[in-house]
Amino acid sequence: MTSYRYAVNVTPKPGILDPAGRAVEGSLGHLGIEGVHDVRIGRRVELSVEADDETAARAVVERLASGLLSNPLIEVVALELLGAASSAVGSAAGSPAAGPAEG
Repeated sequence: MTSYRYAVNVTPKPGILDPAGRAVEGSLGHLGIEGVHDVRIGRRVELSVEADDETAARAVVERLASGLLSNPLIEVVALELLGAASSAVGSAAGSPAAGPAEG
C-alpha cells in the first residue's frame, strides 16, 4: 500500500456571492493596497489516503470532496496531489500535480 497526500481546495463558484471575499476586498484600501480585485475566500483540506494506486486514492478523495467537503451546487473543488510514499522500507516518491476534480 502507498500513502497519497492530497489537498482539497474549495472555493465559491463564479457568480456565487462571497461575503468574506468582498469584506477583504473592501478593507484593502484601509491598508493602502491598490490593484487587488475579485477576491474569493475558500478553504483547504489536506489529507492522506492509503490505497493500492493513485487512481484508487484519487477516487476516494473525489468522493469525499463532492459528498462531504463541499456543496457542488455553489462551490468548485480542485484536487492537488501533494505526494506519495510507499510503505516499503527505503522507497518514497512524490510529484506535485494539480487539476480540478471531475464530477
